[in-house]
Amino acid sequence: MDLVFYKYQGTGNDFIIVDNRESKIELQREYIKDLCDRRFGIGADGLMLMNNRAGYDFDMLYYNSDGNRSSMCGNGGRCMVMFAYNMGLRKSEYLFNAIDGEHKAAVADNGWINLKMKDVDSVETPFSDFILDTGSPHYVKPVSDVWNINVVKEGREIRYGKRFADKGINVNFVELNADGNISVRTYERGVEDETLSCGTGVTASALVFAHNENGFNHINVKTPGGNLAVEFDKIGEASFKNVWLSGPATFVFKGEIEIS
Repeated sequence: MDLVFYKYQGTGNDFIIVDNRESKIELQREYIKDLCDRRFGIGADGLMLMNNRAGYDFDMLYYNSDGNRSSMCGNGGRCMVMFAYNMGLRKSEYLFNAIDGEHKAAVADNGWINLKMKDVDSVETPFSDFILDTGSPHYVKPVSDVWNINVVKEGREIRYGKRFADKGINVNFVELNADGNISVRTYERGVEDETLSCGTGVTASALVFAHNENGFNHINVKTPGGNLAVEFDKIGEASFKNVWLSGPATFVFKGEIEIS
């Protein structure tokens, strides 16, 4: 079978996207793993299928590079919206479904994609760190020199620690900058390595570094792959509503590959 695919990236977080709105494609785990392999396949942090779903513009089905279906991907969601736009689905506002529920999105005037994330109603604070779910589970660890952290080594120690070894967790190392914004590096489960950017991780990091006790917050975020922004309303000690992740989503190339 010849598979037509599209490659997109959002701040260096790259994805294979397949248009499956005719429901003709079913990929096994090993196929997905091979396609995402950077030496023997196309190469990507994950693969997404765009499916039809009643009542929505599309359904987003996301797989990590290990071939397993995964939780929500913020950068992937933005890339899916840009893919829909480039495929001719031009709208002022999109509504799509993902594994964590429905999401709104829009293409901004500057070309960035604004993506509404899920509300967060609780944040766990073990020691001086934070655990929360922004569509995917995240561990947020404040550090003083994020660019010199051994993200793979320290990320694996947390991800494969006794508490998280079974289901895994994404680990974010975050530095608060002098201007009140943050820099983030992320170890992602399923990829089992550092990625250049993680949308749900950036969102989680921004929430726990909120500027104000309560009210509206806008936080700019620097990652190894580029810049993002997160806006939200903080309500009470650990409740966040109207959470929006904004950033670029870029078409890289289109191709065709034969799979067994």
